[in-house]
Amino acid sequence: MKKKHHDDDLHIHTHSNSGSSDSSLLKDLGIFLGGLAMLIAGLFFFSQKVLVYSSFFSTGFAIRGFHVKSGLVIVPFIIGVVWLFASPKSFAAKVYMAAAALIIVASVIMTTEFHLLTMTLFDWILLLVLIFGGLGMIFRVLLTNH
Repeated sequence: MKKKHHDDDLHIHTHSNSGSSDSSLLKDLGIFLGGLAMLIAGLFFFSQKVLVYSSFFSTGFAIRGFHVKSGLVIVPFIIGVVWLFASPKSFAAKVYMAAAALIIVASVIMTTEFHLLTMTLFDWILLLVLIFGGLGMIFRVLLTNH
């Protein structure tokens, strides 16, 4: 009988360790979700305070000192469309078309400007705490060794 009692104690002891592990996982999950919520809220708040402008089709851009009107980047695309429809099996036409599309995307990105709106110091600190505090909480959970 004494051996059976010893096995019961062992079972209870092992079960209590697993409960501790479960509470640790729940705590980590709570910290992770709290950090994720803070990060999302901070990034949303940040996105509300940034204006994005694009001057594509209005001013153009410069490449090595040569000013290119932004409408001119459409010309290679038009040539690629004609070439692709004239010879649809041509690999070179497909590569040319992809390069022309990449040039258009790059020119839009190059002419995009971001402007941060005026905000109070409290708003700025709150934004930074939400974003970087949330990241810190997420990294705390991801970098712990279990």
